[in-house]
Amino acid sequence: MPQSVLPPVKSSPPWWNSLPEDFYSQSDGTELDSEYPLKVYGTAIMDRMVRTGLGVMISGAFVPQLIKRDGMARERARMDFYAGMAEDRDVDKVFIPPPKVEVEAHKIGRFNYKPKGTPAVDLRFTSPFAPLNPDLTESYLSYKRNQTASAQYWTHPDGPRPTLIFVHGVVESWYGFNSLFFSLRWFYESGYDILLMTQPFHGDRAEKHHPFSGYGLFAGGFSQLNEGMLQAVSDLRVFIDYLFERGAPHVGISGLSLGGYLSSIMAVVEPRLAFCIPNSPLVSPVDTIRSWQPTGGLMDLVSKRTGLSPMDLRRGLAIHSPLSYQPKLDPEKVMIIGGAGDRFTPPRFVRLLHSHWPESHLHWFPGNHILHLGQSEYLKLMRMFMDRHCQSVESGVGSQAVDV
Repeated sequence: MPQSVLPPVKSSPPWWNSLPEDFYSQSDGTELDSEYPLKVYGTAIMDRMVRTGLGVMISGAFVPQLIKRDGMARERARMDFYAGMAEDRDVDKVFIPPPKVEVEAHKIGRFNYKPKGTPAVDLRFTSPFAPLNPDLTESYLSYKRNQTASAQYWTHPDGPRPTLIFVHGVVESWYGFNSLFFSLRWFYESGYDILLMTQPFHGDRAEKHHPFSGYGLFAGGFSQLNEGMLQAVSDLRVFIDYLFERGAPHVGISGLSLGGYLSSIMAVVEPRLAFCIPNSPLVSPVDTIRSWQPTGGLMDLVSKRTGLSPMDLRRGLAIHSPLSYQPKLDPEKVMIIGGAGDRFTPPRFVRLLHSHWPESHLHWFPGNHILHLGQSEYLKLMRMFMDRHCQSVESGVGSQAVDV
Protein backbone atom coordinates (compact mmCIF):
# COMPACT_ATOMS: atom_id res chain seq x y z
CA MET A 1 0.00 0.00 0.00
CA PRO A 2 1.23 3.52 -0.68
CA GLN A 3 2.72 5.26 2.31
CA SER A 4 3.40 8.84 3.18
CA VAL A 5 7.09 9.40 2.58
CA LEU A 6 7.26 12.55 4.68
CA PRO A 7 9.82 12.01 7.47
CA PRO A 8 9.56 13.84 10.79
CA VAL A 9 11.07 17.28 10.35
CA LYS A 10 13.12 17.48 13.52
CA SER A 11 14.48 20.92 12.70
CA SER A 12 10.97 22.42 12.98
CA PRO A 13 9.67 23.33 16.45
CA PRO A 14 7.47 20.63 17.95
CA TRP A 15 3.76 21.41 18.00
CA TRP A 16 3.59 21.45 21.81
CA ASN A 17 5.91 24.45 21.83
CA SER A 18 4.46 26.29 18.83
CA LEU A 19 0.80 25.91 19.82
CA PRO A 20 -0.30 29.03 21.79
CA GLU A 21 -0.53 28.53 25.54
CA ASP A 22 -4.09 29.87 25.51
CA PHE A 23 -5.21 27.62 22.66
CA TYR A 24 -7.69 25.93 25.01
CA SER A 25 -9.63 29.20 25.44
CA GLN A 26 -9.62 30.41 21.85
CA SER A 27 -12.89 30.78 19.96
CA ASP A 28 -14.33 28.20 17.61
CA GLY A 29 -16.04 28.64 14.31
CA THR A 30 -16.99 26.67 11.22
CA GLU A 31 -18.76 27.38 7.96
CA LEU A 32 -21.91 25.83 9.46
CA ASP A 33 -22.26 28.49 12.19
CA SER A 34 -24.09 30.97 9.98
CA GLU A 35 -26.04 28.31 8.10
CA TYR A 36 -27.37 26.49 11.18
CA PRO A 37 -26.96 28.97 14.09
CA LEU A 38 -29.66 27.46 16.32
CA LYS A 39 -28.38 23.91 15.86
CA VAL A 40 -24.73 24.82 16.37
CA TYR A 41 -25.02 27.21 19.32
CA GLY A 42 -27.90 25.34 20.95
CA THR A 43 -26.04 22.04 20.96
CA ALA A 44 -22.85 23.81 22.12
CA ILE A 45 -24.66 24.95 25.29
CA MET A 46 -25.81 21.37 25.89
CA ASP A 47 -22.25 20.06 25.56
CA ARG A 48 -20.89 22.55 28.10
CA MET A 49 -23.36 21.29 30.70
CA VAL A 50 -22.82 17.58 30.06
CA ARG A 51 -19.03 17.75 29.93
CA THR A 52 -18.96 19.05 33.52
CA GLY A 53 -20.25 15.66 34.66
CA LEU A 54 -17.48 13.86 32.82
CA GLY A 55 -14.99 16.40 34.19
CA VAL A 56 -16.10 15.52 37.75
CA MET A 57 -15.57 11.80 37.06
CA ILE A 58 -12.11 12.29 35.58
CA SER A 59 -11.04 14.67 38.36
CA GLY A 60 -12.26 12.20 40.96
CA ALA A 61 -10.12 9.47 39.39
CA PHE A 62 -7.00 11.67 39.44
CA VAL A 63 -7.39 12.93 43.05
CA PRO A 64 -6.09 9.77 44.82
CA GLN A 65 -2.83 10.11 42.87
CA LEU A 66 -2.55 13.75 43.89
CA ILE A 67 -2.81 13.06 47.62
CA LYS A 68 -0.32 10.18 47.69
CA ARG A 69 2.90 10.99 49.48
CA ASP A 70 5.61 11.76 46.94
CA GLY A 71 3.16 10.72 44.22
CA MET A 72 3.45 13.93 42.29
CA ALA A 73 7.26 13.95 42.48
CA ARG A 74 7.27 10.53 40.83
CA GLU A 75 4.78 11.78 38.27
CA ARG A 76 7.04 14.64 37.30
CA ALA A 77 10.00 12.31 36.74
CA ARG A 78 7.85 9.97 34.68
CA MET A 79 6.49 12.78 32.51
CA ASP A 80 10.05 13.91 31.80
CA PHE A 81 10.72 10.40 30.47
CA TYR A 82 7.78 10.58 28.05
CA ALA A 83 8.65 14.12 26.98
CA GLY A 84 12.15 12.96 26.03
CA MET A 85 10.70 10.14 23.94
CA ALA A 86 8.30 12.55 22.23
CA GLU A 87 11.10 14.94 21.37
CA ASP A 88 12.93 12.16 19.49
CA ARG A 89 9.83 11.82 17.28
CA ASP A 90 10.70 8.21 16.49
CA VAL A 91 7.32 6.57 16.05
CA ASP A 92 8.72 3.02 15.91
CA LYS A 93 10.42 3.38 19.30
CA VAL A 94 7.21 4.63 20.90
CA PHE A 95 4.68 2.32 19.23
CA ILE A 96 6.50 -0.99 19.39
CA PRO A 97 4.90 -3.63 17.13
CA PRO A 98 3.32 -6.40 19.22
CA PRO A 99 4.53 -9.99 18.94
CA LYS A 100 2.30 -12.63 17.44
CA VAL A 101 -0.25 -13.85 19.99
CA GLU A 102 -3.14 -16.29 19.86
CA VAL A 103 -6.55 -14.66 19.50
CA GLU A 104 -9.39 -16.90 20.69
CA ALA A 105 -13.05 -16.75 19.66
CA HIS A 106 -15.65 -17.30 22.39
CA LYS A 107 -19.41 -17.56 22.44
CA ILE A 108 -21.01 -14.31 23.55
CA GLY A 109 -22.28 -14.48 27.12
CA ARG A 110 -25.99 -14.89 27.74
CA PHE A 111 -26.39 -11.47 29.33
CA ASN A 112 -24.08 -9.57 27.00
CA TYR A 113 -25.13 -7.59 23.95
CA LYS A 114 -25.37 -9.59 20.73
CA PRO A 115 -26.60 -8.30 17.35
CA LYS A 116 -29.84 -10.08 16.48
CA GLY A 117 -29.59 -12.60 13.66
CA THR A 118 -25.92 -11.86 13.02
CA PRO A 119 -23.03 -14.33 13.40
CA ALA A 120 -20.90 -12.82 16.15
CA VAL A 121 -18.28 -13.90 18.67
CA ASP A 122 -16.18 -12.39 21.41
CA LEU A 123 -12.47 -12.25 20.58
CA ARG A 124 -9.96 -12.33 23.42
CA PHE A 125 -6.23 -12.53 23.89
CA THR A 126 -3.70 -11.88 26.61
CA SER A 127 -2.32 -8.46 25.83
CA PRO A 128 1.44 -8.70 25.14
CA PHE A 129 1.88 -5.02 26.00
CA ALA A 130 4.64 -4.02 28.43
CA PRO A 131 4.85 -0.40 29.64
CA LEU A 132 7.27 1.78 27.72
CA ASN A 133 8.45 3.32 30.99
CA PRO A 134 9.96 0.49 33.07
CA ASP A 135 9.14 2.37 36.29
CA LEU A 136 5.47 1.58 35.67
CA THR A 137 5.79 -2.09 34.82
CA GLU A 138 4.81 -3.49 38.22
CA SER A 139 1.98 -1.06 38.95
CA TYR A 140 0.51 -1.13 35.44
CA LEU A 141 0.52 -4.90 35.11
CA SER A 142 -1.13 -5.23 38.54
CA TYR A 143 -4.45 -4.48 36.81
CA LYS A 144 -5.14 -8.12 35.98
CA ARG A 145 -8.48 -7.72 34.19
CA ASN A 146 -6.97 -5.12 31.91
CA GLN A 147 -4.52 -7.68 30.57
CA THR A 148 -7.23 -9.52 28.66
CA ALA A 149 -7.95 -7.62 25.46
CA SER A 150 -11.42 -8.10 23.99
CA ALA A 151 -13.61 -7.21 21.05
CA GLN A 152 -16.93 -8.26 19.53
CA TYR A 153 -16.63 -9.50 15.96
CA TRP A 154 -19.55 -9.66 13.50
CA THR A 155 -18.93 -11.82 10.44
CA HIS A 156 -20.69 -12.83 7.24
CA PRO A 157 -21.24 -16.55 6.52
CA ASP A 158 -19.39 -16.22 3.19
CA GLY A 159 -16.63 -14.10 4.72
CA PRO A 160 -14.23 -12.83 5.64
CA ARG A 161 -15.23 -9.44 4.25
CA PRO A 162 -13.63 -5.97 4.35
CA THR A 163 -13.77 -5.02 8.02
CA LEU A 164 -14.61 -1.84 9.91
CA ILE A 165 -12.95 -1.60 13.33
CA PHE A 166 -14.89 0.73 15.60
CA VAL A 167 -13.37 2.20 18.80
CA HIS A 168 -15.66 3.65 21.46
CA GLY A 169 -15.18 6.88 23.40
CA VAL A 170 -14.17 7.29 27.03
CA VAL A 171 -16.60 5.73 29.56
CA GLU A 172 -19.17 4.54 26.98
CA SER A 173 -17.88 1.09 26.04
CA TRP A 174 -21.16 -0.86 25.81
CA TYR A 175 -21.34 -2.55 22.42
CA GLY A 176 -25.10 -2.06 22.18
CA PHE A 177 -24.90 1.72 22.48
CA ASN A 178 -22.11 2.07 19.93
CA SER A 179 -23.84 -0.30 17.52
CA LEU A 180 -27.05 1.74 17.62
CA PHE A 181 -25.53 5.22 17.73
CA PHE A 182 -23.26 4.64 14.72
CA SER A 183 -25.64 2.43 12.71
CA LEU A 184 -23.07 -0.35 12.65
CA ARG A 185 -25.75 -2.82 11.59
CA TRP A 186 -26.24 -0.72 8.43
CA PHE A 187 -22.52 -1.00 7.64
CA TYR A 188 -22.76 -4.74 8.24
CA GLU A 189 -25.74 -5.08 5.89
CA SER A 190 -23.80 -3.01 3.35
CA GLY A 191 -21.21 -5.78 3.21
CA TYR A 192 -18.70 -5.06 5.97
CA ASP A 193 -17.64 -7.27 8.83
CA ILE A 194 -17.54 -5.30 12.10
CA LEU A 195 -15.09 -5.43 15.01
CA LEU A 196 -15.89 -3.39 18.14
CA MET A 197 -12.77 -3.11 20.27
CA THR A 198 -12.86 -2.52 24.04
CA GLN A 199 -10.28 0.03 25.18
CA PRO A 200 -7.96 -0.62 28.15
CA PHE A 201 -9.63 -0.22 31.57
CA HIS A 202 -13.13 -0.21 30.01
CA GLY A 203 -15.95 -2.74 30.09
CA ASP A 204 -14.76 -6.21 31.11
CA ARG A 205 -11.22 -4.83 31.30
CA ALA A 206 -12.11 -2.58 34.25
CA GLU A 207 -11.33 -3.82 37.75
CA LYS A 208 -14.44 -4.85 39.68
CA HIS A 209 -13.97 -2.13 42.30
CA HIS A 210 -13.64 0.67 39.74
CA PRO A 211 -16.58 3.10 39.97
CA PHE A 212 -16.98 3.58 36.20
CA SER A 213 -15.76 2.18 32.91
CA GLY A 214 -12.47 3.85 32.02
CA TYR A 215 -11.60 4.85 35.60
CA GLY A 216 -8.25 3.04 35.45
CA LEU A 217 -7.02 5.23 32.60
CA PHE A 218 -6.88 8.18 35.00
CA ALA A 219 -6.45 6.52 38.41
CA GLY A 220 -2.69 6.19 38.04
CA GLY A 221 -2.03 9.76 36.92
CA PHE A 222 -0.94 11.10 33.55
CA SER A 223 1.80 8.49 33.19
CA GLN A 224 -0.75 5.68 33.42
CA LEU A 225 -2.90 7.47 30.85
CA ASN A 226 0.11 7.49 28.53
CA GLU A 227 0.63 3.77 28.92
CA GLY A 228 -3.09 3.12 28.43
CA MET A 229 -2.99 4.85 25.06
CA LEU A 230 0.11 2.92 24.03
CA GLN A 231 -1.53 -0.35 25.08
CA ALA A 232 -4.68 0.49 23.11
CA VAL A 233 -2.61 0.95 19.95
CA SER A 234 -0.70 -2.28 20.59
CA ASP A 235 -3.92 -4.26 21.13
CA LEU A 236 -5.50 -2.76 18.01
CA ARG A 237 -2.51 -3.90 15.97
CA VAL A 238 -2.97 -7.45 17.30
CA PHE A 239 -6.58 -7.38 16.10
CA ILE A 240 -5.49 -6.01 12.71
CA ASP A 241 -2.94 -8.83 12.38
CA TYR A 242 -5.69 -11.32 13.24
CA LEU A 243 -8.10 -9.93 10.66
CA PHE A 244 -5.54 -10.03 7.86
CA GLU A 245 -4.40 -13.53 8.84
CA ARG A 246 -8.04 -14.63 8.76
CA GLY A 247 -8.29 -13.36 5.20
CA ALA A 248 -9.95 -9.94 5.44
CA PRO A 249 -9.20 -8.23 2.12
CA HIS A 250 -9.28 -4.73 3.65
CA VAL A 251 -9.32 -3.34 7.19
CA GLY A 252 -10.17 0.22 8.24
CA ILE A 253 -10.92 2.05 11.46
CA SER A 254 -13.21 4.69 12.94
CA GLY A 255 -14.12 5.90 16.42
CA LEU A 256 -15.56 8.77 18.42
CA SER A 257 -13.78 11.14 20.81
CA LEU A 258 -11.07 9.11 22.56
CA GLY A 259 -11.83 6.42 19.98
CA GLY A 260 -11.36 9.06 17.28
CA TYR A 261 -8.05 9.96 18.90
CA LEU A 262 -6.93 6.33 18.79
CA SER A 263 -8.11 6.05 15.18
CA SER A 264 -5.90 9.04 14.34
CA ILE A 265 -2.92 7.42 16.04
CA MET A 266 -3.47 4.28 13.96
CA ALA A 267 -2.89 6.38 10.82
CA VAL A 268 0.55 7.16 12.30
CA VAL A 269 1.55 3.52 12.79
CA GLU A 270 -0.45 1.37 10.33
CA PRO A 271 0.10 1.77 6.57
CA ARG A 272 -1.98 -1.39 6.00
CA LEU A 273 -5.27 0.35 6.77
CA ALA A 274 -7.65 0.89 3.86
CA PHE A 275 -9.19 3.95 5.53
CA CYS A 276 -9.17 5.90 8.79
CA ILE A 277 -12.19 7.98 9.88
CA PRO A 278 -11.63 9.74 13.23
CA ASN A 279 -14.80 11.35 14.58
CA SER A 280 -14.32 14.32 16.95
CA PRO A 281 -10.72 13.35 17.83
CA LEU A 282 -9.08 14.85 20.93
CA VAL A 283 -5.52 15.32 19.48
CA SER A 284 -4.33 17.40 22.49
CA PRO A 285 -5.92 16.02 25.70
CA VAL A 286 -4.40 18.58 28.09
CA ASP A 287 -5.63 21.56 26.10
CA THR A 288 -9.05 19.93 25.73
CA ILE A 289 -9.72 19.43 29.43
CA ARG A 290 -8.27 22.78 30.50
CA SER A 291 -11.49 24.42 29.30
CA TRP A 292 -13.64 21.97 31.28
CA GLN A 293 -14.61 22.18 34.93
CA PRO A 294 -13.48 21.00 37.39
CA THR A 295 -10.58 19.57 35.35
CA GLY A 296 -9.29 23.08 34.61
CA GLY A 297 -8.85 23.55 38.36
CA LEU A 298 -7.16 20.16 38.56
CA MET A 299 -4.52 21.37 36.09
CA ASP A 300 -3.83 24.33 38.40
CA LEU A 301 -3.53 21.99 41.41
CA VAL A 302 -1.08 19.72 39.56
CA SER A 303 0.99 22.77 38.65
CA LYS A 304 1.14 23.95 42.28
CA ARG A 305 1.98 20.52 43.69
CA THR A 306 4.64 19.53 41.16
CA GLY A 307 5.70 22.58 39.18
CA LEU A 308 4.40 20.79 36.08
CA SER A 309 2.71 23.52 34.06
CA PRO A 310 -0.03 22.73 31.53
CA MET A 311 2.64 23.25 28.86
CA ASP A 312 4.81 20.60 30.56
CA LEU A 313 1.86 18.21 30.63
CA ARG A 314 1.14 18.91 26.96
CA ARG A 315 4.75 17.99 26.22
CA GLY A 316 4.58 14.85 28.38
CA LEU A 317 1.39 13.57 26.71
CA ALA A 318 2.63 14.41 23.21
CA ILE A 319 4.22 10.98 23.01
CA HIS A 320 1.01 9.47 21.63
CA SER A 321 -0.54 12.50 19.92
CA PRO A 322 -1.06 12.16 16.16
CA LEU A 323 0.21 15.75 15.92
CA SER A 324 3.67 14.53 16.90
CA TYR A 325 4.19 12.40 13.80
CA GLN A 326 3.56 12.23 10.07
CA PRO A 327 1.15 9.45 9.09
CA LYS A 328 2.39 6.19 7.62
CA LEU A 329 -1.06 5.89 6.07
CA ASP A 330 -1.63 7.97 2.94
CA PRO A 331 -3.52 11.09 4.25
CA GLU A 332 -5.89 10.74 1.29
CA LYS A 333 -7.28 7.70 3.12
CA VAL A 334 -8.14 9.79 6.20
CA MET A 335 -11.52 11.49 6.61
CA ILE A 336 -11.92 13.61 9.76
CA ILE A 337 -15.43 14.30 11.07
CA GLY A 338 -16.27 17.08 13.53
CA GLY A 339 -19.32 18.67 15.14
CA ALA A 340 -19.67 22.42 14.69
CA GLY A 341 -21.34 22.64 18.11
CA ASP A 342 -19.00 20.17 19.82
CA ARG A 343 -17.53 21.56 23.04
CA PHE A 344 -16.02 18.28 24.31
CA THR A 345 -13.60 18.31 21.39
CA PRO A 346 -14.22 21.77 19.90
CA PRO A 347 -13.75 22.48 16.18
CA ARG A 348 -10.35 24.13 16.67
CA PHE A 349 -8.92 20.74 17.69
CA VAL A 350 -10.42 19.03 14.65
CA ARG A 351 -8.94 21.75 12.44
CA LEU A 352 -5.58 21.25 14.15
CA LEU A 353 -5.41 17.64 13.00
CA HIS A 354 -6.63 18.49 9.51
CA SER A 355 -3.98 21.24 9.25
CA HIS A 356 -1.31 18.76 10.34
CA TRP A 357 -2.45 16.36 7.59
CA PRO A 358 -3.72 18.84 4.95
CA GLU A 359 -4.31 16.12 2.36
CA SER A 360 -6.90 14.49 4.61
CA HIS A 361 -10.63 15.07 4.09
CA LEU A 362 -12.75 17.10 6.53
CA HIS A 363 -16.52 17.02 7.09
CA TRP A 364 -18.59 19.06 9.58
CA PHE A 365 -22.04 18.23 10.94
CA PRO A 366 -24.26 20.79 12.73
CA GLY A 367 -24.38 19.06 16.11
CA ASN A 368 -22.39 18.49 19.28
CA HIS A 369 -20.45 15.62 20.83
CA ILE A 370 -23.57 13.72 21.82
CA LEU A 371 -26.29 14.94 19.46
CA HIS A 372 -25.09 14.28 15.92
CA LEU A 373 -27.50 16.31 13.80
CA GLY A 374 -27.06 15.45 10.15
CA GLN A 375 -25.59 12.09 11.05
CA SER A 376 -27.26 10.23 8.19
CA GLU A 377 -25.35 12.45 5.76
CA TYR A 378 -21.94 11.73 7.24
CA LEU A 379 -22.68 8.02 7.60
CA LYS A 380 -23.40 7.85 3.87
CA LEU A 381 -20.21 9.81 3.17
CA MET A 382 -18.33 7.38 5.38
CA ARG A 383 -19.61 4.40 3.44
CA MET A 384 -18.79 6.00 0.08
CA PHE A 385 -15.29 6.76 1.40
CA MET A 386 -14.89 3.21 2.70
CA ASP A 387 -16.19 1.65 -0.52
CA ARG A 388 -13.81 3.72 -2.61
CA HIS A 389 -10.76 2.75 -0.61
CA CYS A 390 -11.82 -0.89 -0.27
CA GLN A 391 -12.14 -1.24 -4.06
CA SER A 392 -15.82 -2.14 -3.89
CA VAL A 393 -16.00 -3.58 -7.40
CA GLU A 394 -13.42 -6.23 -6.55
CA SER A 395 -14.56 -6.98 -2.99
CA GLY A 396 -18.33 -6.92 -3.42
CA VAL A 397 -18.71 -4.26 -0.74
CA GLY A 398 -21.63 -1.89 -1.18
CA SER A 399 -23.67 -4.39 -3.18
CA GLN A 400 -26.75 -3.88 -1.03
CA ALA A 401 -28.69 -0.62 -0.84
CA VAL A 402 -29.89 -0.19 2.73
CA ASP A 403 -31.33 3.03 4.17
CA VAL A 404 -29.65 4.49 7.22
